[in-house]
Amino acid sequence: MASLPLHPESGPRLVGIARLAASGEFLREGHKVEYFTLPVRSLLNRCTVPRMPFTWTINPYRGCEFACKYCYARYTHEFMEMRNGLDFEQKIYVKQHASDLLRQELRQVKRGEEIAIGTATDPYQPAERRFEVTRGILEEFARHEGLELGMVTKSDLVLRDLDLLRTIAERNSLFVSVTITTLNVSLARLLEPRAPRPDLRLGAVRELNHAGVPAGVNCAPVLPGITDAPADLEALVRATAEAGGKHIFANPLFLKPCSAAVFLPFLEKEFPELVSSYRERYKDRAYLPKAYQQRISQLIARLRQKYGIHKGETRGDRKGELPNPEAQMTLF
Repeated sequence: MASLPLHPESGPRLVGIARLAASGEFLREGHKVEYFTLPVRSLLNRCTVPRMPFTWTINPYRGCEFACKYCYARYTHEFMEMRNGLDFEQKIYVKQHASDLLRQELRQVKRGEEIAIGTATDPYQPAERRFEVTRGILEEFARHEGLELGMVTKSDLVLRDLDLLRTIAERNSLFVSVTITTLNVSLARLLEPRAPRPDLRLGAVRELNHAGVPAGVNCAPVLPGITDAPADLEALVRATAEAGGKHIFANPLFLKPCSAAVFLPFLEKEFPELVSSYRERYKDRAYLPKAYQQRISQLIARLRQKYGIHKGETRGDRKGELPNPEAQMTLF
């Protein structure tokens, strides 16, 4: 197999994750997507940000081929010296020996320390159908008891592993958060071109809960002028309740320069009337003012109460929840 020619020989000397990525072997090419091995030395990443609901993160892949226009995690490819924002969705790195690494590293995890799976890549993106890195990780978790686990995904492929998830939930504390930004299928296809339809994701929430695996909805990001209409958010909360969702939370759009390089041209094409507003809101910051965040948070809290979701704050209620924008930079 050929290695990915990231840099000419005369280029800068690569170190760390960039050197490992450059040595990855080419696996195959899909829909404008290339897959490479990534010979990582560690799977567990410690989250050092205070007040987060988890201590450790796991990302089975680097990159995500769902190609969500707003994705904040595009910056993670920059650590591998890839500065083109599209590389994140077109060059997917498959972490090797993940379950073996996890088996060795779990001894570092103390009782009560939570592990979040999928904070900077989707563990059930299309690559998982072939490479099954996430399934291998779950097989290892299924051998343990007393762990605190959360998972975030946009894919109903999570139902493939229902047997493992049920076993894990019986022996550990597990929560699955399924990301749904809108119920509008056409809008979802624009925003998240290669992710499963919203109704399929809601179906996954329903089936997970029916099988005894606690699951809810992650409405993130909320996009000003696109997905933040109160009626649309209420429809999503109502649908979550009808699917038996145990929680729903929302975070506004976090827009770093690497993400803006993809998102703003998308706006110019699909929502030109919003471009000037977004440029003004994000001209000197990566996240929206606290007043907007509070308005969305208060609206979702009222809707949760109205539809009987999230009746009390417990540790399990926040499993899988992505942190505030300032903290998201640590989660690769």
